Amino acid sequence: MDKKFFTDKELIELPGLLKRSIALSEEVLSADERRELAESLKVLDEECVNVKDTFGRNSIIHYLSAVNVLCEEIGADKSMIVAMMLTPLCRAGKLAPESAAAKWGDDVAKLLTGLLKVAGLYDRGVVGVSENFRNLLMTFASDIRVIIIKIVECTVTMRAINHHPDETKVRQAAFEAKSLYAPIAHRLGLYHIKGGLEDLSLKYTSRDIYTRIARKLNETKTSRDAYIADFIAPVKAELEKQGLKFDIKGRTKSISSIWNKIQKQHNDLEHIYDLFAIRIILDVPKEKERSECWLAYSVITDMYQPNPARLKDWLSIPKSNGYESLHITVRGPQSKWVEVQIRSKRMDEIAERGVAAHWKYKGIKSENNLDTWMNRVREIIEGTESGPLEMMKEFKMDIYDEEVFVFTPKGDLYKLPLGATVLDFAFNIHSRIGCTCTGGKVNGRTRKINHKLRSGDTVEIMTSASQQPKLDWLNFVVTSKARSKIRQSINEQNSKVADLGKELLYRRCKNRKIELEEASLMKLIKKMGFKTVTDFYSQIGKENLDPSDVITSYLAQEEKQEALPEARSAEEFTLQKNEEESTSDILVIGDNIKGVNYKMAKCCNPIYGDDVFGFISAEGVIKIHRKDCPNANNIRSRYPYRVITTRWSGKVGQQFSVVLQVVGHDDIGIVTNISSILNKEPNVSLRGIAIDSHDGMFSGNLTVGISDTAALSNIIKKIKTVKGVKDVHRI
Repeated sequence: MDKKFFTDKELIELPGLLKRSIALSEEVLSADERRELAESLKVLDEECVNVKDTFGRNSIIHYLSAVNVLCEEIGADKSMIVAMMLTPLCRAGKLAPESAAAKWGDDVAKLLTGLLKVAGLYDRGVVGVSENFRNLLMTFASDIRVIIIKIVECTVTMRAINHHPDETKVRQAAFEAKSLYAPIAHRLGLYHIKGGLEDLSLKYTSRDIYTRIARKLNETKTSRDAYIADFIAPVKAELEKQGLKFDIKGRTKSISSIWNKIQKQHNDLEHIYDLFAIRIILDVPKEKERSECWLAYSVITDMYQPNPARLKDWLSIPKSNGYESLHITVRGPQSKWVEVQIRSKRMDEIAERGVAAHWKYKGIKSENNLDTWMNRVREIIEGTESGPLEMMKEFKMDIYDEEVFVFTPKGDLYKLPLGATVLDFAFNIHSRIGCTCTGGKVNGRTRKINHKLRSGDTVEIMTSASQQPKLDWLNFVVTSKARSKIRQSINEQNSKVADLGKELLYRRCKNRKIELEEASLMKLIKKMGFKTVTDFYSQIGKENLDPSDVITSYLAQEEKQEALPEARSAEEFTLQKNEEESTSDILVIGDNIKGVNYKMAKCCNPIYGDDVFGFISAEGVIKIHRKDCPNANNIRSRYPYRVITTRWSGKVGQQFSVVLQVVGHDDIGIVTNISSILNKEPNVSLRGIAIDSHDGMFSGNLTVGISDTAALSNIIKKIKTVKGVKDVHRI
């Protein structure tokens, strides 16, 4: 490899990474395959391609490190290793996934395609509020191995960026690690990696807190180790008396876990509940696992006082990711609480290596559980309509929640998040059952739909054809499926009611021979305080708003609009022959000839300087339209005989109404700054303003009185200079 592409630190690191990668991948890659991978990577060196990651590290170093983490902490997989090693080539444009398929197979090509999709989303900015977040999760949901590779990459990056000079990028990576990859690692059972990501995230975002806890733990390490030894000694002796083969070890919980407990318990480090954790790993055949785990449980609870409320039995019913273990919390020496985890060697490997252990132990029922979780991920992605931040919140909530296990009357078992209600259970069975649920019988007793379920409950759902989802249901359901289906159903109900309301309003207008102009109606709807047109029509459909009152307000608005300077007498116009177009009359605006009445069309609000044409309406009034008016093509095709060629002549000393749409960041004072610019301009007046803000952005319509197109162009340029304004255009 060309040394100029590596930093001094990377050159020192490279030989060791290569040697370790070769050793770790020997069990899944032959010598020829490893040699072929090395030859492929030489292309980057020979063609002087220097591929860097986000933090400026050489991508070869990055992916070699990632391969080592994958093999050591999760498990070696041939397709994943090959895809990771070939990714720098693909990103440099030197290899297409289709070409890789010829040498390495379709499975590798599929992984490369997924990884390149993810890389493309990151190039466009995927973290935080980006709309690409949904696409990122969809890419993950298509192949679970893409998730695992990205978790590994995130781990490598987080371990490498301590004291990186770009603090903004470091904080962004920390946010992503904590909010996205750590929760997924948790669900996949990669608890060691999950804890590491959370610790490093805390370190990079709250270094003072991290350092204070780490220093305190280091200061008390000797006494803590002595305490763990004192706790273990009698337990070890008694387990040996029972003839059990086992390994026993103690540990202190992770820094991020300790910090979470400090916040949750509002306590200091010295008084944190169950700061210590002891793990007992039994060497036992699979058929004797449960009985010997419970035997170890009885030994420990005979020696130390247990806390029954803290018993967690994942032996009887494992977690959805395959995790099996028995957790108890006991009061040890000096009245300190200690958590004890009891499991077999097989269970421990699943707990340590997560989903990767499923590939080794094909006998456990984990594949279906994993598929169930992936389906839940897809439901969250497809069902959330409130934007990526809300989706991230629901996504994280859904995969971090503990589980309750409930039964149907037939004995079918369902897993739900902690805090799930009768209604959550109904939606989990089927969306139609959830939408018509009126309550349930829990262990034979009738309960309301918001009754929280507990593990072991038998639940029978009661329904009614007249029941419909209600908005307040969102206040107590906890599953993303229930929330998304409730929102979807309510939106459908509102849409039907809105259609009815619209029909009522237009029928009433037709009876009174009133033609509603859409632009004027939109102004009225905003003036009445409705955020959306659907809300407006829904209120009519629900009979909360009388169509007659709406029509009265509409006509009053139209009369007020008629009083504005757009409507002028015929004294300002003349019809004359155009020398260049001798076959048609031209309406020239600006001369004092009587006998013609006209109005400026409200659909396009023309002003002096616009290219315009006249249209003779059914009332005999000439309406002046801009040539680029949305209705122009329709008018010319249907009523060509009523169209009059029109042009401006001279200077019309009047103001015209123009509506400007302004879009920008919802910053403090931005509206004041825009208003200040308009007030300072001569012959410009602000006639109306309507602002709507959402997710840190605002969109506003400004109605401005202005003399001509030149003045309009000038004022648009000045508004664009206001800090925070993204776009200004005439509508």
